[in-house]
Amino acid sequence: MPRYRIIVEYDGTGYVGWQRQENGPSIQAALEQAIACFSGEAPRVSGAGRTDAGVHARGQVAHFDLSKQWPFETVRNAINAHLTMARQTVCVLDAAEVAEDFDARFSARKRHYLYRFINRAAPLTLEAARAWRVARSLDAAAMNEAAQLLVGRHDFTTFRSVQCQANSPVRTMDRLDVTRCGERIDLQVTAQSFLHNQIRSFAGSLKLVGEGKWRPDDLRTALEARDRKACGPVAPPCGLYFMQVDY
Repeated sequence: MPRYRIIVEYDGTGYVGWQRQENGPSIQAALEQAIACFSGEAPRVSGAGRTDAGVHARGQVAHFDLSKQWPFETVRNAINAHLTMARQTVCVLDAAEVAEDFDARFSARKRHYLYRFINRAAPLTLEAARAWRVARSLDAAAMNEAAQLLVGRHDFTTFRSVQCQANSPVRTMDRLDVTRCGERIDLQVTAQSFLHNQIRSFAGSLKLVGEGKWRPDDLRTALEARDRKACGPVAPPCGLYFMQVDY
């Protein structure tokens, strides 16, 4: 049975997240419906990461199985045609046939995320629902200095949701870089895996550093507390993007 890998881009606004749920539309369900419409089958689509409601993606990876072998271009174009007809803000950038043991989630070696701030007083128009506008001036250099304290292997209890279902709060962060380009500030994060709300928790705490309300050492103290109450405010989902998966 052929297995297909797709690279997916989506605007998460208006969706309950990646995972199929009873309380609203999901990215997973939108893809499964589009695949069913062109193939006549009902495959389960498995993704590399379960993004939350309102989170976007530029390079989410997913896989599914079909009984028939289709040209890659047909898979991509047919799924996109049905997504467009259903007025979904989702598209397939690429499709390929892969080995039967490929798993979008469990074969992943690195996941790359971006959290975007827009640092200006004026409201957002073009980037509304696609970035976190912060009106107060942010010191990106101080944010980057503090972010380096989170690089490496740590117990991230402080920076995970109380609803996180991971067996362990220990994770290894390979990269946390904060850079500014004009009014845009980007937090780029790389790791093999993440805890629930971890990046948004990082972003909210780093905002406090950027505003001068916390020093970098305060972030270290929060990390070492291993207490969710020590975390800064959780950043809104609109600024978070699932960028890429390495295999």
